[in-house]
Amino acid sequence: MNRLRALNALLALLLVTLLLTGCERQESEALPTYTVGMEATFPPYEFYRGTEIVGIDVDILKEIGRRNKVSFKLEDMAFDSIITAVQTGKVDLVASGLTVTEDRRKQVNFTRSYAGAKQVIIVPENSSVKGVADLSNVRIGVQHGSSGDTYVTEHIREPERYTNGALAISAMNAGKVDAVVLDNAPAENHVAGSHGLVILPEPVVEEQYAMALRKGNDKLLNMLNITLDEMDADGTLAAIIEQHMRENKPEMQEQAEGLFARLADDFQTDFIKNGRWHYLLDGLLVTVEIALVAALIGIVLGFLIAVIRSTADLTGRLRLLDWICRVYLTVVRGTPIVVQLLIIYFVIFGSVDISKVLVAMVAFGLNSAAYVAEIIRSGIMSVDRGQMEAGRSLGMSYGTTMRCVILPQAFKNVLPALGNEFIVLLKETSICGYIALQDLTKGGDIIRSQTYDAFLPLFAVAAIYLCMVMLLSHLLKKLELRLKKNER
Repeated sequence: MNRLRALNALLALLLVTLLLTGCERQESEALPTYTVGMEATFPPYEFYRGTEIVGIDVDILKEIGRRNKVSFKLEDMAFDSIITAVQTGKVDLVASGLTVTEDRRKQVNFTRSYAGAKQVIIVPENSSVKGVADLSNVRIGVQHGSSGDTYVTEHIREPERYTNGALAISAMNAGKVDAVVLDNAPAENHVAGSHGLVILPEPVVEEQYAMALRKGNDKLLNMLNITLDEMDADGTLAAIIEQHMRENKPEMQEQAEGLFARLADDFQTDFIKNGRWHYLLDGLLVTVEIALVAALIGIVLGFLIAVIRSTADLTGRLRLLDWICRVYLTVVRGTPIVVQLLIIYFVIFGSVDISKVLVAMVAFGLNSAAYVAEIIRSGIMSVDRGQMEAGRSLGMSYGTTMRCVILPQAFKNVLPALGNEFIVLLKETSICGYIALQDLTKGGDIIRSQTYDAFLPLFAVAAIYLCMVMLLSHLLKKLELRLKKNER
C-alpha cells in the first residue's frame, strides 16, 4: 500500500512538472517575435562568430527584447536589399549600422539615433591619397547601397561598388581600387585585420545610425524609441558599444615566411580556425537542395510547355495555351534571373511568410523551365515528321505516338543541351544571397568578411562548383552513352 501511495505521489509530481513546463513553454512561445534584417559582414555591429550572428546591434536588440518581453529573429541579407525588405514586410525592422539620410526617410521611418558614425578613407600605407581632396583623381571602392556610396557618387566621383566592405578592402589589396570609403567602426576592424592599411584622420562625412521600420508601424517604433531612451539614460547603450569596440577587433596575424608557409597559414585561418569550413558545407547543402528541386520543376514544366508548343506547331490545336506559353517564355528569357528572384520574393510572395529556400526553388525552377521547354521542343521538331505519320498510320493516337515514338528520340537528341542547362542552373544559384539565403557563395563571403582574405575562400568556392559540374558532366556522359547502345 505504501509503495502504491508513493507511486501515485510520484506520478502526480511528474504531471504537475509537465504542466508547469508546458505553461512556461507556451508563455515563451507566445512572446511577440519581430524579424530583423541585417547584413552580417559589418563588424563590430553585426558579424558571424561561428554560426551565430553577434555584434553591437544584436546586443542592443537582445536588451530591448529583455526589457519588453519580445524576441527578435535575425535575417542576414544583402545590404542593398534591406530597405526593400522592410518596405515589403519581409522584415519588421532593419538594424544594420544603417545611416539616417533624407532619401531613406522618404521610404522608411527611423528610430532615434543610437550611435554616431563617420565615413572614413582607408588607403595603403604608401598611398598618395592624404585627404578628401585627393579622392577625385583615384579609384574609390565603396559598399553598394551604403551612405558612403551615396556621398561619394554625389560629391566626388563614380565609385567602384562592392557587396560589402571586406570585398572592397580585398579589391584594394589586389590593386583594383586606390582607396575605400567606409564607416569608421568596421573600417577600424578591417585595418586591424589587414597588413599595410591605414585610416586617414580626415573623415569624409559624419553621420548617425538608427533602426528603420516600415511606415505606419508606430507601435513598434514607439517601443524602440522609449527603450533606446532608457538604455541611453542608464548607460547601457554606451556600455554595449564600448565593450564591442574594445573586444571585437581582430588580432594582427604574423605573416609566415615563404609561399607555401603563407598558404598553409591562410588555410588554417580561413577554414580550420573556429570551424569556418562549416560555412561552405552548410552553403553547399543549400545550393544542392535548391538546384535539384529547381531542376525537377524545370523538367516537368518545361516538358509540358514543349509538348503544348509542338502540338500547336504540328496540328494547329491548343492555340490559346500556345499563346500563353509564348508570353511566359518571352518574359522569363527576356529578364535576368536575379530580377525574377527578387520579384518573386519581395512582390509575389511579399505578404506571405514562406521559406526562402522554397522561394528560390520556385524562382530557379520557373526560369529553368523556359530554357528546358525550348530545348525539348527543338528536339521534338528535329524528329522527322514521317515518324508521326507512320505511328498514326499504324492506328496509334497522337498522344501515344508522341509519348512512345517522338519523345524518346527527342530526349536522346537534346541530352547534351539539357545537361548544359542543368549545369548553368547549378551555378546560377550563387545569387541566392540576395534574399538572405546562405548558399555556397554566401558561405565564402562570410569567411572573407571574417578573415579579410579573398584568395582562398574564392578559390575554395570555385573548386567546389567545379567538382560538382565535373561530376554532373560525367553522369550525363554515362547516360548519353547508355542511350546510344541501340545505335551500335
